[in-house]
Amino acid sequence: MYRVNTPLRYPGGKQRITPFIQELLNENEIDGNYVEPYAGGAGVAINLLLAKKVKNIYLNDSDRGIYAFWYSVINETEKLCGLISDTEITIDEWKYRKSLIKQNSEVDLLELGFSIFFLNRCNRSGILSAGVIGGIEQAGDYKIDARFHKDDLVSKIEAIAEYRQNIFITNLDAEYYIKNYITELSDDTLIYLDPPYYEKSSELYLNSYLKSDHGNIANVIQNDINHKWVLSYDGVPEILKLYESRRSFIYDLSYSAGKSYKGKEVFVFCDDLILPISCTLENVNAGLAIL
Repeated sequence: MYRVNTPLRYPGGKQRITPFIQELLNENEIDGNYVEPYAGGAGVAINLLLAKKVKNIYLNDSDRGIYAFWYSVINETEKLCGLISDTEITIDEWKYRKSLIKQNSEVDLLELGFSIFFLNRCNRSGILSAGVIGGIEQAGDYKIDARFHKDDLVSKIEAIAEYRQNIFITNLDAEYYIKNYITELSDDTLIYLDPPYYEKSSELYLNSYLKSDHGNIANVIQNDINHKWVLSYDGVPEILKLYESRRSFIYDLSYSAGKSYKGKEVFVFCDDLILPISCTLENVNAGLAIL
């Protein structure tokens, strides 16, 4: 069982599927490169790297704030950890960090990255657009620092930074990233795609997709990726239609984002990906979850 090694909190965080992704890596004899065009909290990638299941991880996120955080983890480790250790966790600081995020492109990467991290740890469910834990008046049972355990967070960041030579981070549009950045990677590569959900996207992400964007990226994924890939999405009819010619299975999903959601999520596989024995075509077609 993998512990949570990423310092970022994400609703529906994917670190729980690490054992399944590792099975795919084993079945396809891949131990070189692991790529996430929609990195976010990068829970699976960090788990695999720290467990030495892959040699390199490639993390891309189109949001400058998320990129700024990962940039700071790798390139400004000491300063970032100093900010985490020395900054008081108060409502005034929360308001200040929120104001910096609104300025975004005008803020240097370290300050922006820490501000993203601060709100991620202090907001309900880690959602930057959500309210602060405990409310502005701090009248709730949990306070603003309930998820801000400084020593543990610093330890996680320092552990990740030890692998900085094996972490490649970019701030590109996912379509451009797929078409232009990862094309030259060796065949010893698995790409895991986790685009913004079709439904409730604007409630969960800084950068959500328009309905038409999902169709566009579906075309890119299925026609322009020359490596083995696996995709996860909310299992709504519109998404299932876009990938109807691919092997897939649906499983139950439950997560909290200010309030609890229950729904379905779908895994989709490229044609040449070898699936684990527990994921036979018969099981996939029957929609049996293997997680």
